[in-house]
Amino acid sequence: MHSMRRGHDATLKAKVALEAVKGEKTIAQLSSKFGVHRSQVSQWRKQLLEELPHLFSDHRRKKDEDLEELLPELYQQIGQLKVELEWLKKKSQTLR
Repeated sequence: MHSMRRGHDATLKAKVALEAVKGEKTIAQLSSKFGVHRSQVSQWRKQLLEELPHLFSDHRRKKDEDLEELLPELYQQIGQLKVELEWLKKKSQTLR
């Protein structure tokens, strides 16, 4: 008999991982409190600790700046495509 895997939302994962990092309760206690396996609690804790330094790094700011530079070009391309689409619609009607 196969057991189905249960998916957990990001909010629960963050809550469990934060509780594990605090260290006020053992992994076993958190496991029974939240209904997840002990190894899962440990994995989420490890993932949280690995990702925390990136949260405060300049990489996030750099991505936002790159996006701000890219947006005007994308809007210009959208406008160009709209104009071309309208022209093609008019031409296709005259060919009928």
